[in-house]
Amino acid sequence: MRRSCLSLMLVCKGFKEVAMPLLYSNVCLHSVNSLQKFTAHLHSADRMWDSIRRIPYSTPGRWVQVLDLSALLAELDSSAYYAVNALLAQLFPLLPFLAKLTLYSGFLLSCRALASLTHRDGSSNIRALSGIYYDPFTYSAVATGEDHFIQLLRVCVNLELLEVTGIGLDDTEFESHFDDAESLKTPDITVPLYLPHLRSLTLLSMPSSLLMYVLLHSPLPRLRTLSLTPYDDIPFPASLSSVFLETHGQHLRNIFLFTPKSWPTLYHSSPSTILNTSPHLRHLSLEYPLPALTLTFQTPSTGVSSPCIFPLQILSIPRPSSDFWVTLERLLPFLPSLQTIRMRDVQWLRHGMTSRAQEAGIQGEMMEWDRRLTRRGIRLLDRNWKESQAREHGILKLSELAVF
Repeated sequence: MRRSCLSLMLVCKGFKEVAMPLLYSNVCLHSVNSLQKFTAHLHSADRMWDSIRRIPYSTPGRWVQVLDLSALLAELDSSAYYAVNALLAQLFPLLPFLAKLTLYSGFLLSCRALASLTHRDGSSNIRALSGIYYDPFTYSAVATGEDHFIQLLRVCVNLELLEVTGIGLDDTEFESHFDDAESLKTPDITVPLYLPHLRSLTLLSMPSSLLMYVLLHSPLPRLRTLSLTPYDDIPFPASLSSVFLETHGQHLRNIFLFTPKSWPTLYHSSPSTILNTSPHLRHLSLEYPLPALTLTFQTPSTGVSSPCIFPLQILSIPRPSSDFWVTLERLLPFLPSLQTIRMRDVQWLRHGMTSRAQEAGIQGEMMEWDRRLTRRGIRLLDRNWKESQAREHGILKLSELAVF
């Protein structure tokens, strides 16, 4: 589309007037030099914009609806963080109709840049914030103020998508920090956030924070997709993840439990009652260590156990294991809608490998799962959402479909 717009601009003046807003509507920058030139151009255009015009906002700044800086920030050297934050602090006020902002989870937006994004015309137009790195110590409240990022969320009343990555846990202080969880105090309940349109929320590497606590006590009526790093082995209030799932899980359709990879990666347990707290799930993605999922059926009036059917259609796990198969086999009678099981971290061997190679190690485990699940009408997919080569080419032997 970008090339088409550039070509149209060269045809004639009339085409240029049509193509310019389209060209600036979606901006993706890949270098600090590009960001600097873009900011300077918008500032120059804003200074030349006179107050006689009927539209109060200058062009091309008011044409920008999508700003993607992920490629730029992913390769950014830490020595350039200050310069980039200074440029963003100047740029944000010139984008009154910005609807989607994509940053990088390794880049910390300064308080000054965050304030310029918050206190500007058109903050309510933001509908998606992605790649946000949240440091509660940097954004913490000062004096009588409030967390800087929470201030931004208060004005983004039309927000539909929010992706935030926290600072995680310091493994060296893990045990000493959570030995006496009861001594930790929950923050004072602030005014809940008003996010009536939020439908997708991502909170990674965040066991507990003021942001998470405020979201926990805010009504999120349209939240349907939640991506979360589990910390079920850490008690409340040092960890809010399990309580968050219990509070907002009733209306969720998709839950993705995921731990960002680092070195060394420290995995924490997931709640075993997730199917009960989120009974309307269509897609559930689990993380290591795989939980022994439990189902509790009880009629409130009589206290007598009663059967329950769950509408789960897709189940994702990192890789197959014999222990989890026992759990899955026990759950299958209550998951009649289950159509697909995906191995999130494993890929089928390419076509042409010997049968001995395909039956060895993790591949052999996947083949065995594939045989068992096929008899139940369930597909087994790899990380690329593909079936095994044998099934794609229809050469699976009938003997492999025999009752296990």
